[in-house]
Amino acid sequence: MGSSSVAAVGAAGMFVNLSGGLTAFLRVGAQVNAAQSYGAGNRELSARYARNALQIGLIISLIYSVVVAAFRKPLISFFRFTNPKVIDDAQTYLLIMAVFILFNILNPIFTAIITATGNSRTPFKISTVGLILNLVLDPLLIFGFGPFKPMGVLGAAAATVFAQFVVFMLYVSYVRHDEAVFSKMNFKKPLEKDLISKIVKIGLPSTIQAVMFNGISMTIGRIIASWGETAIAVQKVGIQVESISYMAADGFSSATNSFIAQNYGANQFSRSKKGYSTALRVMVLWGIFTTCILVFFAPYIFRIFISEADVISLGADYLRILGYSQLFMCVEILTAGAFSAYGKTTPPSVVSIIFTGMRIPMSLIFGKTALGINGVWLSISLSSVFKGIILLSLFIIFMKKFERKMDKKPEQQE
Repeated sequence: MGSSSVAAVGAAGMFVNLSGGLTAFLRVGAQVNAAQSYGAGNRELSARYARNALQIGLIISLIYSVVVAAFRKPLISFFRFTNPKVIDDAQTYLLIMAVFILFNILNPIFTAIITATGNSRTPFKISTVGLILNLVLDPLLIFGFGPFKPMGVLGAAAATVFAQFVVFMLYVSYVRHDEAVFSKMNFKKPLEKDLISKIVKIGLPSTIQAVMFNGISMTIGRIIASWGETAIAVQKVGIQVESISYMAADGFSSATNSFIAQNYGANQFSRSKKGYSTALRVMVLWGIFTTCILVFFAPYIFRIFISEADVISLGADYLRILGYSQLFMCVEILTAGAFSAYGKTTPPSVVSIIFTGMRIPMSLIFGKTALGINGVWLSISLSSVFKGIILLSLFIIFMKKFERKMDKKPEQQE
C-alpha cells in the first residue's frame, strides 16, 4: 500500500510494543521463579507464580486498553505527522490494537510459563498457527478478495487481533489439559503479595529497560520523522527484516534462561554453564550469517516489501548499516537471558538503558552531518555493538565470581 501506510502502522505499533514493555516484569519474573521452582521439584509453587503473573497481566491489560484507546489522538500527534491519511490510519490501527491488547499481553506470559517447564515446542506450535493465520488474513483483509472488501490498515489490525485471539484460545485449551503446572493452578485464589514481590524483584529491571527502550525508540522515531513519513516506513520495514536476528536470539535467550534456571534450582551448576556456552556458539554463527545476508543482499530484500525506488535506496542503506551489528545484538539478547536466569536482571537492564539512551544524542549529532538519515542508523548500530561487547564482558566476570562461590557448595549428581 506504500510507505505512508507502513509509517502509520509503524508509529502506532510503538505503543503496542510499549504494552509488552510494561509487562516484561511478568514474563521475566514469572519464568525465572517458575523455572527455578520447577527445577527444585516444587511444581505447586511454580503454578502459584504462574497464576499471579497471569492475574496481574489481566489487570494491566484492562487499564492499558482504556487509557490508550481514549488518548490515541494525542499519542499519535507525538510523531508530528503532516499527512492527514497517515494520522487517520495510525489512530485507527492503534484503536483496534488497544481494545484487544489483552491477547498481546497475556500470550507472551503463557509462552514464558510453559517454556519455564522446559517445553518450548508447545509455544512454538501455537505461535506458528497464529503466524500462518495472520499471513493468510493480512492480504485478504488489506486488499480484499472475493467476499472480503479492501480494509487497508484496518484490515492489518483485524488480521493481527484475530490471529492473537486464536493463539490465546489455543493456550487456554492447553492449560485445561496440562499436567506440569497449570493443573495445580486455581485462578479463583487472590493475589499473593509475597510471590508478586519476588516476581517484581526479578522482573522490574527488565520492565524499566523495556519501557525505556520503547520511549527511546519513540524519540528516535520522532527524530526520523523530520525526514518525512518515508523514513519512518524504512525503519519499520528494516526492523521487521532484522527480526531474523533478534527473534532467533530471543528464542535462544528464552530457552537458555529456562535451561539455566532449572539447573540452577537443581544445583546443577556445571550444566548451566554448558547450556550458555552452547547457545553462545550458535548465536555467534547465526549473527555472522545474518550480517552477511543484510549487508550483501540489502536492496533485494527491501524490494520485497516496498516497490518505491527512493524508499528501496534508503532501506538498503539501513540494512547494510544495521547489518554489521547483528552479531553483537544476538550476543546481547542471549546474555541478558542468561543473567536473568540467575536472578541478575539489573546488569543487562543498566547496560541497555545507558547505551540505548546514547542513540538519541548520537542521532542528533550524526544526523546533522553529511550522513543525514544514515547517521541515525549508524547511532543505532553502534549502540548495539557496545551493548553486546560490554554485557558479554560483565557476564564473564559474573561467572568467574559465581564459580568461585559455587566451588564451596556441593553439586548434585547429574
